[in-house]
Amino acid sequence: MKLMPCPLNGLRNISEFSYGGEVKTMPNPQTCSHAEWADYVFNHDNTAGVVREWWLHNASNYWFIAERHTVSDEIIRTFDPTEIYAQRVDFAEGETV
Repeated sequence: MKLMPCPLNGLRNISEFSYGGEVKTMPNPQTCSHAEWADYVFNHDNTAGVVREWWLHNASNYWFIAERHTVSDEIIRTFDPTEIYAQRVDFAEGETV
């Protein structure tokens, strides 16, 4: 059984989590092109090595970041997103990119 340390809930079975994609810089939704936004949402670097990824603990609906080695599948560490992100990005209701 593979275990993942959740920063909020401690060590849990990997089946309790959902992968949310690579952590990458979001383009400004007000000024980026449709192609830039599509690239951000749908394309991935698929790097061989240590990458930062978004993960969701399904039971608590808690999003966090994990550093994982994509070749060995070793989870190096997990941490709260506030270690990287100081503020939340809110989109206006009905806003489209």
